[in-house]
Amino acid sequence: QVQLVESGGGLVQAGGSLRLSCAASGRTFTGYSMAWFRQVPGKERNFVAAISRDGSSTRYTHSVKGRFTISRDNAKNTVYLQMNTVKPEDTAVYYCAASEANTVATADIVYDYWGQGTQVTVSS
Repeated sequence: QVQLVESGGGLVQAGGSLRLSCAASGRTFTGYSMAWFRQVPGKERNFVAAISRDGSSTRYTHSVKGRFTISRDNAKNTVYLQMNTVKPEDTAVYYCAASEANTVATADIVYDYWGQGTQVTVSS
């Protein structure tokens, strides 16, 4: 089992940048693929980005391609989401997720463990 704790959320102006971090503890971090999802109140949780166990494969939802970058530091047991050129529609609670499969899947059912979420608010 792995425990996930997100940090780095906050208030940012449109066009600005923010970096989210997700620290993992418990079982070996390299045994998990990692992903970021986001959710707006009253709406379903949506896939943002994923990265494979060794970081060689990544996947992004269309709306963040070219603006967001997912990365991981296996030595620090941490996955990151670098958010650049943010837009008001990026406002959401961002969740970190871990899968025991080696995957960059977009479906949340694939992910076995979840963090508590961190709020990102983009002002216009």
